[in-house]
Amino acid sequence: MDGIFNIYKQKGFTSHDVVAVVRKIIQQKKVGHTGTLDPDAEGVLPICVGKGTKLADYIMNGKKSYRAVVVLGITTTTQDASGEILQKKEVIFEQQKIEQVVQSFLGTYYQTPPMYSAIKVNGKKLYELAREGKEIERKQREITIFDIHITKFMPPDQFEIDVVCSKGTYIRTLCADIGEKLGCGAYMSSLLRTSSGMFSLDTAITLEQLKELAEKNQLQKALLPLNTVLEKYNSIVVSQKANILLYNGNKIYEAFFEKIKGNITKGQIVIGYDSNNTLIGIYEIITEKNGLCMKPLKILL
Repeated sequence: MDGIFNIYKQKGFTSHDVVAVVRKIIQQKKVGHTGTLDPDAEGVLPICVGKGTKLADYIMNGKKSYRAVVVLGITTTTQDASGEILQKKEVIFEQQKIEQVVQSFLGTYYQTPPMYSAIKVNGKKLYELAREGKEIERKQREITIFDIHITKFMPPDQFEIDVVCSKGTYIRTLCADIGEKLGCGAYMSSLLRTSSGMFSLDTAITLEQLKELAEKNQLQKALLPLNTVLEKYNSIVVSQKANILLYNGNKIYEAFFEKIKGNITKGQIVIGYDSNNTLIGIYEIITEKNGLCMKPLKILL
């Protein structure tokens, strides 16, 4: 079985828990997720199976959207409700000022990842160091907030935001940064991932629903084929003469390009198909003496 399941991760599960449950339900070893959701968070978690596990990096590159509740006046060790309270401050709940500060985060900014995160430093995860009472300097990451707006004000100290952002964005850190800019501090009390790339809430299924489909032998109903997931990329079908080169992971030169979807340029990521329209892999377009060339990045055979 090869493809992607759009799973609705419920609260209390780690992303690894979800992978383990899916593995058991579909009775298949090759299963992986496309980006961690904290145990207290819920929402869209695409799960790759079979050859789909090789596509995780390409799925993670898409935009993500979230709905979060921000609580003003309190900061915590984890920047969310699971941590210990560090500080409490008085909140002056001025909606116009809150709106201005929230909008100031639109665009690109450098975010410092939280200590309570799975990022590795010298082979050790940051949250492991944090649990030992250690805090180390973290390298800032460039992230982009494509859209952010307040969906609900909840006086005297809370409001709800919808965010569309780039991969690698920590929403709880965004909430804490908003609080810091307001001068009163803040933490994130709840988080819902509403989409991840092409996967959205309206098509997500729970683990219970996946189990029911498995019991009815209807898993294919929920499995998104690899071709569908990769539709956003341009593609190349090679000639029959180039099939063996494609299967062996060789570079394929422009002379063997049979059909091209979209405009192909240097540096572009494309999907490669053999002459029978069978998906073979993901490639980068490079230039060599003989012109354009497909360089293999991931072979899905």
